Amino acid sequence: MTPRIFGITGWKNSGKTTLTVKLVGELTRRGWKVSTVKHAHHDFDIDKEGTDSFRHRKAGAGEVAIVSDRRWALMHELVSESEPALADIIARFAPCDVILVEGYKREGHKKIETRRTEGRSGERLTTGDPSIVAIASDYPILDEKVPVYELDDIAALADLIERETGLSRQGR
Repeated sequence: MTPRIFGITGWKNSGKTTLTVKLVGELTRRGWKVSTVKHAHHDFDIDKEGTDSFRHRKAGAGEVAIVSDRRWALMHELVSESEPALADIIARFAPCDVILVEGYKREGHKKIETRRTEGRSGERLTTGDPSIVAIASDYPILDEKVPVYELDDIAALADLIERETGLSRQGR
C-alpha cells in the first residue's frame, strides 16, 4: 500500500512544528496511525556527546541503532552521501495511515502553508507551488486562491487532511 503523505510547510517561525504536533495529536485521537518526517536545513544531532551511541558514531559507524524496551532509533551518518530523497526515507517507515511531512517546500505532495504575523517574510509559497491546497494563518488573508484556515483550527485542518489523503472511516 502506498503511504498517504501530507505536508506542513512555511518559512522559518511560521508555526510549522506547532501545527504538526497538534495535527498528530488530533489525527491519532481520531484513531489514525500517524508517522512524521521533519526536514532540518542545518547540522543537527539527536545524540548527546558522551553517550555510547554517540561514541559509536564518532568512531566511524555508518549506522547506529539505539534499542530499548520502550523505543528504538536508527541514525545513519551521511559521510560522502547526499541528503536522501524524501521517498527513500518514507520507504523505511513501518506501515501507517498517514505520514505528515514538516518542511520539504519543494516536494510535490499536497501541503498546508503556515503563516504567522511574527514570521512574515513577505513571500507567499502559494505563488509558485501548486501542491499547496490550503493556508493556516494567525492573521486574515483575503487574496489567495486556496482556502485559508485559522492556524488554531486543528479540527478543520485535520478534516482537510482526511479529505485530501482519502482517509476514510469506512473500511476501518
